[in-house]
Parts: sequence; structure tokens; C-alpha cells
Amino acid sequence: MPELLAVDGLTAGWGEGVVLDDVSFTVDEGASLALLGRNGVGKTTLLVTLMGLTRLRSGTIRWRGSDLAALPTHRRSLAGLGWVPQERYMWPSLSVEEHLTVVARPGRWTLPRVYELFPRLAERRANLGNQLSGGEQQMLAIGRALMTNPGLLLLDEPMEGLAPIIVQELVGVIRELVEDAGLAVIVVEQHAKLALSLTRDAIVLERGRIVHRSSSAALAADPGALERLVAVA
Repeated sequence: MPELLAVDGLTAGWGEGVVLDDVSFTVDEGASLALLGRNGVGKTTLLVTLMGLTRLRSGTIRWRGSDLAALPTHRRSLAGLGWVPQERYMWPSLSVEEHLTVVARPGRWTLPRVYELFPRLAERRANLGNQLSGGEQQMLAIGRALMTNPGLLLLDEPMEGLAPIIVQELVGVIRELVEDAGLAVIVVEQHAKLALSLTRDAIVLERGRIVHRSSSAALAADPGALERLVAVA
């Protein structure tokens, strides 16, 4: 498959602090990557660096062969990076449908298709963003990112704080995006086994560096390595 994202020698952080140190990896069209590691190792920082929200000290980020380093966040979104932040960022003055339509760009992901993926959003289409449950807000955050018709979806802790029944529903959705829709996805998730079950490849961060890379299946099949590297279920 053609290369979609290429990160090479990335060193970045916040202000004077360095969080990511010499990080390199690639994501091909339609690929899926689990980004794992203990709390505070730089997983979220890596995603927001891809979106242009940290201080890039060195290294390159190339998207479909073009350098992203000089582009602001909104231009990266227009280029095809879809970001679902951990905080979800609902707009309290907009309805569910307005959340989806205000960011819409031409492509295969349309309002009817998002409503088909998330029937609950169709039922809540007139509700304001802050009138939704946590699970519904997560569905809306994913739907909103899909409406930008991204080439790569960045999911930051999509299951955090959600009821098991909602987690099960979202797992089905993400699996459908990866396996049926062919969308490239990077998943940051504390539940390592869950993330590995959804993805083809995995990298593990420790103190801002990549300390392991393999297929997701290989890491899932090695409980000792998983415990040593991630130490979470």
C-alpha cells in the first residue's frame, strides 16, 4: 500500500520541555496502528504533534510525500488528518447535526452515512453537544472527524470513562472503519489488548522513545512482553 504518513526523527514537546525523542514510524494507506505505553510516556503528545499543537524541535512529518511542519492545525485537517481528542471538545451552542455539518467536506462520509454508523446521533440530532451522555459525545466526536473525510483518523483514548456497553459499540464501529471502510487509524488506548485486537501493527513508547514495534497479533500473543512494556490489561 502507498505510504500515507512518515514520521522521521521527531523530537517535540511543550515550551522548553522535550517529551518525544527521535520518534520514527510510518503508516500506509488503510493501515491501523496501536500506540501503546504507560501513562505519561508521550502518546497524546505524539498525536497532538501530528496536528501541529506542540513545539517541534527536530525531525520531519510527511503526509502523502509533503512536509507538514509549516502547516497550522486547520490546514492539516484539510489535508486529511482527522483528530478525535481525548477531551472530545463539544461546542455547547451547536446541535448534534450542526457539529457534523459545520466541518463537512466532500467525500464518502456524509451526514446519512454517519447517522447510519451511529443511529443514536440521528435520534439526538437536535440536542446540543453538552446535552449528550459521555458515550454519545464520543460518538459525535468520531462522527465529526469522519465528516472531514480524513485519510487518517487519530483516536486518543476513545474508550476512556465509558460504560462497557458503549465500549462494545465503539469497538464495533472502529473495527468497521478499519476492516470494511479501509480507513487508516492510529489508536491510543490504555486497554492494550483491546487496542491490539483492533489494529494490524503496534508501537510502544517509553519516556518519549519507541521501545517496541511489531504486529499487533505478535504482541498480543506475548503476555510477558505486554506486561513488561505496558503493564496494563
